[in-house]
Amino acid sequence: MNLYELTIHEAHNLLKNREISSQELTKSVLSRIESVEPRVGAYITVAAETAMAQAEKADKAIAAGDITPLTGIPLAIKDLICTEGLRTTCASKILENFVPPYDAFVIKKLKKAGAVIVGKVNMDEFAMGSSTEYSGIKPTHNPWDLAYIPGGSSGGSAAAVAADMCLGALGSDTGGSIRQPASHSGVVGMKPTYGRVSRFGLVAFASSLDQIGPMTKDVTDCAVLLKAISGHDAGDSTSVPRDVPDYTTFLEEGLKGIKVGIPKEYDSLAGLDVEVAEAVKNAVKTIEGLGAECVEVSLPYTEYAVAAYYVIAPSEASSNLARYDGVKYGLRDKGKNDLIEMYRSTRSTGFGPEVKRRIIIGTYCLSSGYYDAYYRKASQVRTLIIEDFKRAFETCDVLLSPVAPTPAFKIGERTEDP
Repeated sequence: MNLYELTIHEAHNLLKNREISSQELTKSVLSRIESVEPRVGAYITVAAETAMAQAEKADKAIAAGDITPLTGIPLAIKDLICTEGLRTTCASKILENFVPPYDAFVIKKLKKAGAVIVGKVNMDEFAMGSSTEYSGIKPTHNPWDLAYIPGGSSGGSAAAVAADMCLGALGSDTGGSIRQPASHSGVVGMKPTYGRVSRFGLVAFASSLDQIGPMTKDVTDCAVLLKAISGHDAGDSTSVPRDVPDYTTFLEEGLKGIKVGIPKEYDSLAGLDVEVAEAVKNAVKTIEGLGAECVEVSLPYTEYAVAAYYVIAPSEASSNLARYDGVKYGLRDKGKNDLIEMYRSTRSTGFGPEVKRRIIIGTYCLSSGYYDAYYRKASQVRTLIIEDFKRAFETCDVLLSPVAPTPAFKIGERTEDP
């Protein structure tokens, strides 16, 4: 087995027993990136020199007996999570050369744990998209079939993990942006409960929905990485001050006695692919065979979820992205002397078409005379959806559903339907 093929927990055991070094492991991953990246397009920035320095530091820590589950482990970071001294572009021309002066809270935790950051990975611009075709830098290809999308917006994270160009990655999820690319690229992804992982240093898309989460090769790695990035942060007012458990201990428990809810509305979802429906049925059979009890639940407001999302998320994006005006940082059209013209030209040049579309939708929804009819109404619908889930969880422990209504599609096949 090549070192880059290892999972996080496999590599940890080898590092702990001094059978391999972090420098050897990191060199293997960087070599893999050099070989595969030109075809996949997962990375925006590869930090080879910095990564090797971090690996050397990790080896010294391991030699001194100071090792955590992530010490010396090469990881990739979605390019909207701030990394001090390392370019953070949000896959947008407007931030193409932006280098943050600070680390996001999760990056501080990873560095403290001794992880090696090999680079920043591609995404739909400002996380707005579900295919990574809407990157302002380049599209990312699915490693299993380069003609297909890897999913999005965390497509670079998913593709990098699937192609063994890192041992794990961080993504962000606003409306499926970890879960959907994990599904399409055949890896494990998780959107944590809101408040479990700090958003400090995450470039905002829709603040009431955004969350950072792990993307890994298997479930054990997902549990390891989630534990490492979780915890209370006074710098994020939504961060929950609760103890962080060792999530790997839950993997030792069986499914006997667990009630799995199957939402009846999901059987009749518009556009649900036959293959996806069949995969869910097979999953039900598998978990029942492992001792779980499957029960029907109802989520009646499901049909309004996408409509509510496409009001709330663009509205919050309209507000959050107003800061990119060419004044303090990022792209600036220096050819304009008039301030308003400079704003207009900078934003017209710097933002891609999908970001512009969502800003326009959001601005309209927040505008005078429409706020109550759109944003307030969508927020009320979200409350009803939340109540649906609360009622469902009174009768079950977990829910089983498709991640997406269709499998991965070909690049360019649905560019008119982001």
